[in-house]
Amino acid sequence: MTGTRDERPIRDPAQHSVGQLVEQATTQLSELVRQEMRLAGQEMAEKGKRAGRGGGLLGAAGAISYIGLMALAATAIAALSLALPVWAAALIVTGVLFAVAGVLAAVGRGQLKRAVPPVPQEAIDSVKADVEEIKGRAHR
Repeated sequence: MTGTRDERPIRDPAQHSVGQLVEQATTQLSELVRQEMRLAGQEMAEKGKRAGRGGGLLGAAGAISYIGLMALAATAIAALSLALPVWAAALIVTGVLFAVAGVLAAVGRGQLKRAVPPVPQEAIDSVKADVEEIKGRAHR
């Protein structure tokens, strides 16, 4: 067989010299790091796609909800105007809407403060497992 590969026969790892073992370990470690980086990139891309889809759907839901809220406000004003002047009914409904918006803003701000930045958790766990495996083998 000819080609660019090393033509030396494969021997038992116990017969390798220290230099060969270090070279082999370095090669394997660098390949492992490259693979973990590819995995992290793929994981982040997938999370980004999901976040994009979710954000788009939430944006559409928000737009439809806004239109519904405007219709509900008009309905509430019309109902209150049966007992009060129209201006008073509109003022009451506006005050209630601003109060609800304030509560939602406060709750949303609290949620954002507690949010954790997205991380490629699978890749991190895999790297940790690889490091533990290497440590375990090094101590043998």
